Amino acid sequence: MANSAQARKRARQNVKQRDHNTSLRSQLRTAIKHVRKAVGATDKTVAQAAFAASIGTIDSIADKGIIHKNKAARHKSRLSAAIKAMA
Repeated sequence: MANSAQARKRARQNVKQRDHNTSLRSQLRTAIKHVRKAVGATDKTVAQAAFAASIGTIDSIADKGIIHKNKAARHKSRLSAAIKAMA
């Protein structure tokens, strides 16, 4: 346990920030899952709409430093490729 008041406050802040980051990471995974599900349903228009909605989520989470910008780009690229591969 933290001994100084400063360390106790820092520990409280870390818990709060970790919970917030976990929530954002969950939003990211959910957005990706929606696109994957639409691709699996073989409905290209729904998949494109889900992809368009997920791009903002992915970019904002990358801007906040929750994930690296290259990881965000990789997710977007793979989702886009999956949609383009649909017949």
